[in-house]
Amino acid sequence: SSRVVSSCTGSYVAANKAIVGANAFAHEAGIHQDGMLKHASTYEIIAPETVGADGSQLVLGKHSGRHALRKRLAALGYELEDERFVEVFARFKELADRKKVVNERDLAVLAAGAQEHAPAGWSLRQLQVASGTHLIPTATVELRAPDGATRVASATGTGPVDASCRAVNAIVGNLAELQGFTIRNVSEGLDALGEVTVRVRDFHSGVGCVGHGAHTDVVTASTEAYVDALNALNALAHARRRRPSDAPAATPSFTFAAAEAVAPGAHA
Repeated sequence: SSRVVSSCTGSYVAANKAIVGANAFAHEAGIHQDGMLKHASTYEIIAPETVGADGSQLVLGKHSGRHALRKRLAALGYELEDERFVEVFARFKELADRKKVVNERDLAVLAAGAQEHAPAGWSLRQLQVASGTHLIPTATVELRAPDGATRVASATGTGPVDASCRAVNAIVGNLAELQGFTIRNVSEGLDALGEVTVRVRDFHSGVGCVGHGAHTDVVTASTEAYVDALNALNALAHARRRRPSDAPAATPSFTFAAAEAVAPGAHA
């Protein structure tokens, strides 16, 4: 019902709103995450599904503790010895103090070894889109490859964002699906800066990664976020290949968020 009211009034539900807010079932404090991992009812008197939420989120940030980090690393396929985990946790806390977002790519690099082992990623150089009431949405994307070369591809889609993502896929040969897309404005006015967060899932491993992009043009921000998420998947796959082959993979029982949840926004 809150979504109906939000749609009718044009006022989005605040992320910190109790029960129905995007952060209502998100936990970053280490003591909260530890309690949630032991028994969800410790900090949630009602199930998220009861109010239409997707589930609980454990946000990995500077307040997160050892239990949540170890659980997330296990979900990514890293079963670390105690001595190695202490080292990774210390580096995680240092990183979390420096940046707001600690995503799967960061965790993979921390678990696999030194920062210099992170592979170079793709980057967006140019984007041109054409869409309208009587036009088929078409996007032409130019990306810079990890080796420095530039590659161009065009694609059509159901909208400009969809077309842009399809063009990116044509270049990188992506085998992932887009699972989530949210947008929020970080400034005011018609030229407001839009921040886009996307989540993609790898078809083979089932692992999900988050990407972020910010631009005054929402299509550009969306494309940057999508490329960022694919880079995270690539870095994670690279790090998993470097870990011992006998290390078991685990399935997460909670959704782990790499950043603070954002309020629902426009759809792609």
